[in-house]
Amino acid sequence: MPLNRRGLLKASVAGSIALGLTGCSLIPRKADRGPEHYSGAIGLPDGSFAVSAFDRSGDILWQAPVETRCHSGCNRTGKQETLFFERRPGWSFYVFDTTTGARKHRIKAEPGEHFVGHGVFSTDGRWLYVAASRYEQGEGIVAVYDADKDYQRANTFDLAGIGPHELTLHPDGETLVIGLGGILTHPDYDRMKLNLDTMAPALLLMDRRSGVIIGRFGPAHHQQSTRHVSVSSSGRVYVAYQYQGPLYETPPLLARLEAGTLREFRFDEDTQKALANYIASVVAHPENDLVAAASPVGGTAVVFRGSTGELVNRASIPDCAGVQALAGGDFLISSGRGKLVQLGAGKPARERAELPVYWDHHLV
Repeated sequence: MPLNRRGLLKASVAGSIALGLTGCSLIPRKADRGPEHYSGAIGLPDGSFAVSAFDRSGDILWQAPVETRCHSGCNRTGKQETLFFERRPGWSFYVFDTTTGARKHRIKAEPGEHFVGHGVFSTDGRWLYVAASRYEQGEGIVAVYDADKDYQRANTFDLAGIGPHELTLHPDGETLVIGLGGILTHPDYDRMKLNLDTMAPALLLMDRRSGVIIGRFGPAHHQQSTRHVSVSSSGRVYVAYQYQGPLYETPPLLARLEAGTLREFRFDEDTQKALANYIASVVAHPENDLVAAASPVGGTAVVFRGSTGELVNRASIPDCAGVQALAGGDFLISSGRGKLVQLGAGKPARERAELPVYWDHHLV
């Protein structure tokens, strides 16, 4: 069901409300001038895995071991809790004390389901929404957990589609923004893509209380897998694709929801090729009109203006994937080779740290 004009206007107006975003898109606002802390899933040289918290200089604050590779996470509003989800197919998510890294909970997926690496909290910090899949049926769902009751499962929302990935919360506090990748996989087939000819990716908008889908928007091509999402503080919704067609084709990989359609941004041919048809993270900065995205396949990070799609910076950062906003207007980019790089508009990339870890695809 498409989002009508009244709904779009409501979403636009709601975007100006001064609510702090929570979850995977939790980023420092302009007024936040204290120490900035981040966290990410990591691999270690001995082959083990952990979750690590650090400051903007790359100094490690804590490091907590986990049983298997994790992907992304979210922070619980009003509580000192940081969550991380195992990488797809994920069978668990972990709850840590944000200050010390002490593990508080390990929550396992329901039988027949697996997590896909992303979740987000309601603004009051009680309800956790997790992207998941019923893998035998090939059904995408949002699993809802009550954090006040030690993360008991409370509800399940059907997405009427396959392959959800990242989800976040619109600043109206009521609308979940979900990237539906459209790719059918099964744990028995080691991430093999089983339906590339019949994919149906979409950007979804969902009422977080009822689970009703109030907007479904498809990309221009059915193989533009709609995987990652971000929402600006003004309510602009951005999506990032991973193209599943031939590598020699270089379709747009980034788009903005505008007047009920996805307005796709295509850069110059060299930049399109450098992105290698794969975006692993997209983040809209809360202080300005800038959006950053990273491609580990192409080893390329870009910064562009969200209102126009104008490319304002591009940097070569091997295996870059994680993106978060830095107070002051720039972005922090992480790489699978342990680097943390500062990137902004119209200035050279600046390496902030290099650590003996392998960052996974997202920073929190």
